Amino acid sequence: MSDCQCKAQVQVSENAQLPECSASDLHHKTRYHIRKMDCPSEENLIRMALGALPQVQQLQFFLQDRQLDVVHQGSPDAITQRLETLNLGAVLQSSAPFQADPTASADNSKADADERKLLLRLLTINAVMFVTELIVGVWAQSTGLIADSLDMLADAAVYSVALLAVGLSATKKVRAAHLSGWLQALLAAGVLFEVARRFWAGTEPMSTLMIVMASVALIANTLCLYLISQSRSDGAHMKATKIFSTNDVLANLGVIVAGGLVAWTGSGYPDLVIGCIIGIIVLDGARRILALRA
Repeated sequence: MSDCQCKAQVQVSENAQLPECSASDLHHKTRYHIRKMDCPSEENLIRMALGALPQVQQLQFFLQDRQLDVVHQGSPDAITQRLETLNLGAVLQSSAPFQADPTASADNSKADADERKLLLRLLTINAVMFVTELIVGVWAQSTGLIADSLDMLADAAVYSVALLAVGLSATKKVRAAHLSGWLQALLAAGVLFEVARRFWAGTEPMSTLMIVMASVALIANTLCLYLISQSRSDGAHMKATKIFSTNDVLANLGVIVAGGLVAWTGSGYPDLVIGCIIGIIVLDGARRILALRA
C-alpha cells in the first residue's frame, strides 16, 4: 500500500508541476508575411507599433522575404490587430511554442548600439539631402524635386523618431511618430497643391538643374544602401538592399527622366506628373505613421 501511495504521490506531484512550468516558460513565435514591408522605414514603423505591447518579447525582420517573426507571450491577436492598422498587408502565416534564449539580451544590446549609430548616419544623410533638394527644387521651379525631397524627409523622420524615442514610454513614442506624420502630410499636401497651381499657371522648370540634383540624390541613396550593407553582417539586410532601393531609386530616376522630357518637349507636364506621383506616395507614408496607436 505504501508503495502505491508513494507512486501516486509522485504522479500527482509531476502532474501538478507541468502546468506551472508551461505557464512561466512557454512563449510563442508567430510569423507574418507583410506584403508592403520593403525598407527600414516600414521596419521602424512596425517596431513602434508593436513596441507598445507588453507581451512582445522579440522582433526579427526578414526584409528580403517580407517576413516578420514575433516572439511573444499569449495570443497573437493583439499583435495581428496592430499590424492590420498599418495597412501593410500583414498576414499571419504560423504560430508555435518557442523556448526563448536567455543569452539573447546581451547580443541584442550590442546590436542596438550598432543600430543606433547606423540610424544616426542615415538620419544625417537624409536630413541634409531633404534641405538641399527642397531649396534647389524651389529655385528650379520643379515639383518633382520638391516631392523627391519629401521622400528624404519621410526616411529622416522615421529614423529621428526611432532615435529620439529610445527610453520613452509607448505613448510618447507614438506621439513623436504622429508629429513627424503630420509634418509629412502637411508638406505632401503642399506639393500636391503646388502641382495643381503650376498646372494652371503653366510654368516650366529648369530641366538641367532637375537632372543634376536628382543625380546627387541618387548618389546619396546609394550611400545609404552601402552603409546598411556594411553595418549588418548577418546577410539579412545585404539581401534586402535591392528591395530597399526600389522606391527611392525609382523616385530619383523618375525626376531625371522627367527633367529629360522637359528639356526635349519644352513642356512642364512631365515634372508635374512625377511630382504628383511622389507626393501621393509620401502622403500615403504619412497616413501609415498616423495609423500608429499606443
